[in-house]
Amino acid sequence: MNPRVRLIAVSALASLLMPLVLTAQETAPAPQQRSEAGPRQRGGNGAAATPEGELPIPPETTSVTHHEWTAGSRPVKYTATAGNLLIKGVGQDAKPIGSMFYVAYTEDGVPAKSRPITFLYNGGPGSATIWLHMGSVGPVRVVTRSPKASGAPPYEVVPNQYSLLDKSDLVFIDAPLTGYSRLVGKGKATDFAGVDQDIRAFNEFITRYITINQRWGSPKFLFGESYGTPRSAALVASLNNDGIAFNGVVLLSSVLNYFVNSPGYDLDTKRYIPSYAAIAWYYNKVPHTGTMPDFIQKVREWDRTVYAPALDQGDMLPPAQFDAVAAQLASFTGLPVEYVKESKLRIQPTRFRKELLRNDAEILGRYDARFDGNDVDSAGENPGYDPSDTGISGVFVSAFHDYMQHELKYDPNTQYDLHAPGLNWDWHHRPSGAQGFGGGRGQGPVEPDTVIDLSDAMRKNPDLRVFSANGWFDLATPFFGTEHDLGQLMLPPAQLGNVQFGYYPAGHMVYLNVEALKEMHADLEKWYAK
Repeated sequence: MNPRVRLIAVSALASLLMPLVLTAQETAPAPQQRSEAGPRQRGGNGAAATPEGELPIPPETTSVTHHEWTAGSRPVKYTATAGNLLIKGVGQDAKPIGSMFYVAYTEDGVPAKSRPITFLYNGGPGSATIWLHMGSVGPVRVVTRSPKASGAPPYEVVPNQYSLLDKSDLVFIDAPLTGYSRLVGKGKATDFAGVDQDIRAFNEFITRYITINQRWGSPKFLFGESYGTPRSAALVASLNNDGIAFNGVVLLSSVLNYFVNSPGYDLDTKRYIPSYAAIAWYYNKVPHTGTMPDFIQKVREWDRTVYAPALDQGDMLPPAQFDAVAAQLASFTGLPVEYVKESKLRIQPTRFRKELLRNDAEILGRYDARFDGNDVDSAGENPGYDPSDTGISGVFVSAFHDYMQHELKYDPNTQYDLHAPGLNWDWHHRPSGAQGFGGGRGQGPVEPDTVIDLSDAMRKNPDLRVFSANGWFDLATPFFGTEHDLGQLMLPPAQLGNVQFGYYPAGHMVYLNVEALKEMHADLEKWYAK
């Protein structure tokens, strides 16, 4: 199951075919003006007729406002630019087929050549970037009641003392077909709804952005969450192949290799056990001896040396060894021994979310197991919903719209799509550098492995650094799986130090726990400073 697919109830999702502005004229934007006062719109006015069967092509417009951030290590006067860039189809004479929405925060009065710039996005695939934008490292953030449900309004948006604005300009991008991003011209969903199609669109957006805004000489970073991490891994390789070298990639809650989910390999089961142990510790379902990181490290070692070999034996595993592994697995996860045996030692995360607190009549969140909730009954096999999803959607959605309208002065009079409606994703991927991993030149497997792309980019650009941020209580993208994936980069010894890990007491969206956000911010400040 895709880690960022959100089943959020939003009434009357607007059609993907609704443009931002009704006009057929493409207007090339000027560089962002860092001294201009007040909001502005660039581009043509009014609607122009379009050929039959085509969608209107809007101009590239912006709303520009000016602010000062004083919550961090130093005051930063900055310009906020909310706007769209047009994405063209393939070919030299191709016309625009998509419009991608973004919000950029750029420091005023600083030479662009020395000022880093970071491009940020959520995942899905098909998720808008509202979550990173309003919750993580931007100049403001929403206040939630995490790990409790945030409930009904009023909500609060506050200056974010854990923003990275003192280290880097920030550009939050909505993926094609999400947020305010739309199809235009002869564009079709199939032009964007796929691993490689998505990478091409982001490549073109970033290339166009740094050209328009004269940022070719700036240090450059990617920051992706969830499906945004395989996007980053493949995108940084794609950009590198086009002569655009990046300084670093932040991977928040990673899922780099979808092929490990293939049935029969048991890799998916093996990578969840340390996460189960961390959650069992959090809920006091296991004895607290030593520290939680020490306990998790013990589980990691057992997973690699005992549990994985046992699963590899399958039906050939001797009964006595089966019983011993079941007893140990139960002691690490807080689950009943009989339940572990009935599951044949293979505990699926959905079942774990229902089983761990069954006697308390509660279920666990998938994105963040610190969130708990009440199901209709306690007899089912799977939870009826995800408390970590439903508990935050209201505050993020409402706060975002209020912030856009009142602070950024951007109101396109169209629906903001949290998730691309009717998305049918093409999972085929042709990785960069596959030959070095034994791959051919043909199309890759149905489930992509973007570890190959990231490895290729790091070997071609030895200065490229990676920061992997992980939540202990994430049941969508378990940290042990990320450790496995990033251990397969096949890097030379001199580059092993280019990959750094951070672990935090939170789930998939680390920033929902403000203490975890504080820790992650401190780690990222040091990482950016290198």
